[in-house]
This record gives sequence, C-alpha cells and structure tokens, in this order.
Amino acid sequence: MADQQGVMPRGPGKIWRAFMWSCKGLAVAFRIESSFRLEVYGLIVLTPLAFWLGQTPIERAMLIGCLFLVLSAELLNSAVEQVVDKISPEYAVFAGRAKDMGSAAVFLTMLNVLAVWGAVLWPRLTG
Repeated sequence: MADQQGVMPRGPGKIWRAFMWSCKGLAVAFRIESSFRLEVYGLIVLTPLAFWLGQTPIERAMLIGCLFLVLSAELLNSAVEQVVDKISPEYAVFAGRAKDMGSAAVFLTMLNVLAVWGAVLWPRLTG
C-alpha cells in the first residue's frame, strides 16, 4: 500500500506492515496459482543443488538469484492476469495480449535460468 502524498515509509511499524503485505501476497499466490507453486517447488529442489554445485559465492548467488527472478516474474504475471480478469471478464484482444506478454516475461526468466545454470555448469561437465 502506498503512503499518502508520496511520503516514503519510515519506521519499524511501516516496514513491518509492508513486510506483512508482501507475505500476504506470497501466500495468496501460492494458494491460487499452480504455476507459482510449481516454481516454488523448483526453487526448493534447486537451491540446495546450487549450494552444492556452485564453487564460489558469486556462482551460488547467480544460480539461486535467477530462480527468484522466475518467481518475481510469475507474481507480476499473476497480478496482471488478476487485474485484466477484473476489468475485462469477457474476451478482449488487448486483455489477451497483456496476459500473453506477462506469460512471455515468465518464459524469458525461465530461459535465463537455463542460460545461467548452463553457463556455470557446462564447463564442469565438458572439461
């Protein structure tokens, strides 16, 4: 939730409320979005693997960070879909395009996961 008159959130109370809103959003996404759940399960499986396969802290951060990008893109895509469905419950070309573009963003972050994991692991597998 945004503050009134563009004032930045300050103080532990506002930070705590912002944290709780974020947790609420994560919980709702996990409950109603099967794609988000699947991606969370992937994160749970791949994170320990990233710690095991990553040889440096930077490699580990890259392997895990790209997984969080997928979750972020999925949350944004789900938010777009929720708003589009609320505004335009019947089929509309622009609504369909918005949903397709959100889906494409998630797809690109998944390709990024393949690229990062491949770039980190390929030299070890072939060398």
